[in-house]
Amino acid sequence: MESAELIALLQQAREQVRARNPQTSAPGNVPLPDLMPLVHARDAALGKAAAIGTVNPRRGGPLNALVQGWKRLLARVLDWHVREQVIFNRKTVECIDAALDALNQSNRALAELAGRIEAHQQGWEELQDIRRHWAEWRGGWETKLRDNEVHYLRNVGELHAAFQHRVTLLEATFREAVRAQHADFTAALREGMEQTRREFERVIHAELKLIRQRAGLGGAERGLGTEGPALPPAPVFDYGAFAERFRGSEDRVKAGQQVYVPYFTGRRRVLDIGCGRGEFLELMRAAGVEARGIDRSAESVALCRGKGLEAEQADLFLYLAGRPEAGLDGIFCAQVVEHLPPERLPEFLKLAARCLEPGGVIAIETPNPECLAIFATYFYLDPTHTRPVPHPLLVFYLEEFGIGAIEVKKLSPALDSMPALATLPPEFREGFFGGLDYCVIGRKLPGP
Repeated sequence: MESAELIALLQQAREQVRARNPQTSAPGNVPLPDLMPLVHARDAALGKAAAIGTVNPRRGGPLNALVQGWKRLLARVLDWHVREQVIFNRKTVECIDAALDALNQSNRALAELAGRIEAHQQGWEELQDIRRHWAEWRGGWETKLRDNEVHYLRNVGELHAAFQHRVTLLEATFREAVRAQHADFTAALREGMEQTRREFERVIHAELKLIRQRAGLGGAERGLGTEGPALPPAPVFDYGAFAERFRGSEDRVKAGQQVYVPYFTGRRRVLDIGCGRGEFLELMRAAGVEARGIDRSAESVALCRGKGLEAEQADLFLYLAGRPEAGLDGIFCAQVVEHLPPERLPEFLKLAARCLEPGGVIAIETPNPECLAIFATYFYLDPTHTRPVPHPLLVFYLEEFGIGAIEVKKLSPALDSMPALATLPPEFREGFFGGLDYCVIGRKLPGP
């Protein structure tokens, strides 16, 4: 039983060794030392070492039992003699085991070394392949590089030529544009200077004419306004209610007259001729300007005085004729001149110009006869209107009596009150249906 157990143990150890060292070759087909013969020899030696001191079994029987007993007794007697041999055998087996372990480690090292060599061998083969392909690719690359360089230099040359051509064209265009601008500037400057010269000549002519008129009339001017065609009689109906319905509310009228405030701001003696309900006088009071009004309607004057405004009932010709010369620095007259007889309009404007001090402002507002819409709406709606006054005629009269720096402004666009005009072409609408009213604003020129 002891021998069988020992043999089983040896067999188990051998299987473990075989399981631990299954390979006989390393990666890359590198042969490794075969340790199995040494393992078998070691196993056999272990078997023999284990059999020392044992008795071979025989058949049963008294003689056999006597022989076996004798052998066992002899083995015990000789135990001291073979003990050293047994120890030697065991140490030898241990030495063989250590050699096997060392050889196994050597095999592992050789396998790892073979694996590394194989890995490096694959890398070397890849490097060889890269080198071969590089040698093949280099020739084509150098050819392509040479072709690309030639193509690049050709393109650069073409671009340089195109750039020089474009620069030449731009320079020529620039010179032509500068030349054209210089010609336009010279023509505009010449035209502006010519216009300025004509304006100065016109002003000089107006001044000389005014001097001649003053020298010829002398002191007779103070009698102006006492003679001439009589003004139309005052209407017998309520003109205030008429204005409220057909001219508009006071707020609407004041909103339209805001355009005049900047021209009269800072003035000290302003006269509103035909002050009506006092809209302009209220604007002047709000702007801190000293102003007074005259009107032929006693009801209008009473309405203005009820608002705390300074107004009086008067005939404009008699009032202006009785004013001192250059006693006003501002005159405002809205919706009045179209009520005057045409032959007395120059007389009114001459009296107004006489009452203005040099630099004084005069603003006259009236319906615009260039706008055809006024004849279809409110001009003939007022029975006290006599004749519309075209602005060129009004400007001419003012220039004749020493008013300069004249501005003409179109007011109250007809399109706002008659939306159907939007269907007309813009140029036609502006030319024939522009502002329902216009105003002429000028300043008294200094005397000689």
